[in-house]
Amino acid sequence: MFELKPVDERPKRRFKRGSKYDPIIDRFIMEKHDLVKVEAENRNSNYMRLQLAKLIESRGLGNLVKVSVVDGGLYLEKIGHPDVVS
Repeated sequence: MFELKPVDERPKRRFKRGSKYDPIIDRFIMEKHDLVKVEAENRNSNYMRLQLAKLIESRGLGNLVKVSVVDGGLYLEKIGHPDVVS
């Protein structure tokens, strides 16, 4: 049995949960390298690309960091002026 109740609006989240992919972005930003290959055991590269892309966009880093998959490898790349990212 279930019940449907009308509401005026959807409630807002009361907390923001950190992503398990945040440390990857944070470390990459702090590193001096402009291009890195991300290796993670038991993780699908395409799934990780989607998650990292969402995170990059939500953090407003879309014009500074790019994520891509090439031949099954996951890559993070700093774009734009390097001093802006570091």
